[in-house]
Amino acid sequence: MKQVFYDLETTGTKYWRNGIHQLSGIVVIDGEVKEIFNYKVQPNPKAEVEEEALQVAGVTREQIMAYPPMWGVKEEFTKLLGKYVDKYDKTDKFFLCGYNNASFDNQFLRAWFVQNGDNYFGSWFWSSAIDVMVLAAQALMEQRPTMKDFKLRTVAEQLGIVIEEEKLHDAMYDIELTHEVYKRLTF
Repeated sequence: MKQVFYDLETTGTKYWRNGIHQLSGIVVIDGEVKEIFNYKVQPNPKAEVEEEALQVAGVTREQIMAYPPMWGVKEEFTKLLGKYVDKYDKTDKFFLCGYNNASFDNQFLRAWFVQNGDNYFGSWFWSSAIDVMVLAAQALMEQRPTMKDFKLRTVAEQLGIVIEEEKLHDAMYDIELTHEVYKRLTF
């Protein structure tokens, strides 16, 4: 089984208006970590940049505008994917895995492919994503009424994972945390 655990940091919450400024993840093949990636991305020049979103991620407008252009990062990312998947083979794809990715990150990533002139997102990824938040909801049904919320941090703590609070909202740390939650839920 081929999986890409990934997380994004964005310039807002609307995939049609905002852009990506960080794409981080872990390539897992048959349960074994093969590669870790952490791309800083200059958002689409047409993207709206919301200060509140930047504050959550702990970055400034000046920082993200100095990141490498999105087209170059997208090229690097697909080169990495191509090491593990043959995009011309309909039976060889990744499962996209993340925390709340089905309703948020996947839409941003798909739009980012299109913004970079690539309409073949589905050549790399199965349409059915694995959302670790949904897996956690099933596993923690009985504890859920006593939990203050269902954010990644809260779920990880509920599963006994020690949190490095100062690292939260960095896509690389968040996806490492998501991967650990997934392992605790599935093994």
